[in-house]
Amino acid sequence: MKFLTFLLLFFILTASYSQTLYLDKISKVSKRTYRYKKTDTNKKLKLDFYRPKRVKGVLPLLIYVHGGGFSGGKRNDDNTVHFAKNMASRGYAVASISYRLTMKDLGFGCETRAKDKINAFNTVSKDISSAVNYLIKKKKKLKINISKIVLIGSSAGAETVLNLVYVKKNTMLPKDFKFAGVISMAGAISSLDDVTKESAIPTQLFHGTADELVPYNTAPHHYCKKTDVGYLLLHGSKAIANKLKKIAQPFYLYTIEEGDHSWSGRPMFQCIPEIIDFLYFDVLLKKGRQIELTI
Repeated sequence: MKFLTFLLLFFILTASYSQTLYLDKISKVSKRTYRYKKTDTNKKLKLDFYRPKRVKGVLPLLIYVHGGGFSGGKRNDDNTVHFAKNMASRGYAVASISYRLTMKDLGFGCETRAKDKINAFNTVSKDISSAVNYLIKKKKKLKINISKIVLIGSSAGAETVLNLVYVKKNTMLPKDFKFAGVISMAGAISSLDDVTKESAIPTQLFHGTADELVPYNTAPHHYCKKTDVGYLLLHGSKAIANKLKKIAQPFYLYTIEEGDHSWSGRPMFQCIPEIIDFLYFDVLLKKGRQIELTI
């Protein structure tokens, strides 16, 4: 009778555990730091790797790219560490990466040449690709599922992850590789031409309609004038969602009425339920939903 009772409890706990994986906090988290790249200037680029301690087997991987106008920001500030641990405690592996700050001491406004802005997008896209290749090579040791890699970025990081997914012609990653999803917090891209049925992946977009730096719809970056050297037309979250809607591909648009650029970071602690929902249903279960929420 004791043995049968033990079996019953075991199956109940196992069933409960399987139901909460990826949705609820189920584990403490471990963290290790790795150097994934050495640049031409001998700068060492690192990533912090977070993993739940009590979850066995290969895990989906979230790669987080911080913001900072390509001139600042850190992979391990307090908000990023809290976010990474939160996600890892639910059953995800998380990598928060450093990258080259190509615009340090130069700025990223209307006085910065448009081609230098594009170069910043592409340079960081290359660094992300190097980090992805590093993680793919270590997939067995780190126990990650390389078919379930999701990019997450805020502000400059959001511009970069969207650029990597939908704009840049990437020759660094394996030919058969495709990201499982992307989450953008106040990001935009320079062209919608390559957002196609073939390139589309589940895409979650957070953006305030009054963002003064990165346009919510289609408008110049920083709202520069055409006469400014930094004039660069960008397509923000609304424009990307409209394109995905037009070609019948999944997206999750979270619009904040009169929201400013602070929403490039606020989803990391204010919208965890929405992020968890997107990752679980649209990335892992591939439900293919089209969701538009406005607050």
